[in-house]
Amino acid sequence: MNIKRIVKHLLVTRRQVRLAFPGSTLVAIEKAINESETAHVGEIRFAVEGALDGLPLFKGQSARERAIDVFAQLRVWDTEDNSGLLIYLLLADRAVEIVADRGIDAKVGSQEWDKICHQMEEAFRQSNYEGGVVSGVQAVTQHLVEHFPADGRSGNELPDKPVVLRGQSNF
Repeated sequence: MNIKRIVKHLLVTRRQVRLAFPGSTLVAIEKAINESETAHVGEIRFAVEGALDGLPLFKGQSARERAIDVFAQLRVWDTEDNSGLLIYLLLADRAVEIVADRGIDAKVGSQEWDKICHQMEEAFRQSNYEGGVVSGVQAVTQHLVEHFPADGRSGNELPDKPVVLRGQSNF
């Protein structure tokens, strides 16, 4: 049990999340995702969560483990080409995780996602949340265009709107 981490999570407020991700920032992220998806058949979701709460926090759930839970709960895996991808931010830890469906995972290695996550985390350390997420979406787009280029099909299988999670009780 990491007491310092628990305290940090308990001190994150919804107001802090709103300050980091005001409506205008969420709109810019949605626009970046929408523009990205015109160039490939991948489906990108972005979710931000202020902090973990309850038992997962006290059991030490990692940002990666939580991202995998959110990936499943948002049904990012449920796309025709297995080309869903989640960018997840756990604000209390300032940790970014990218979880890709098996179609993408088979073509893009975790090292590439880790690079993008680290770039985003660096932007977040400078309180550049909008720029960090938008540049992350753009970096993900480069990989998706390479491996899953647009093929003329239309349709958006998953919403582009960012998800602001309010803790484990969201689902």
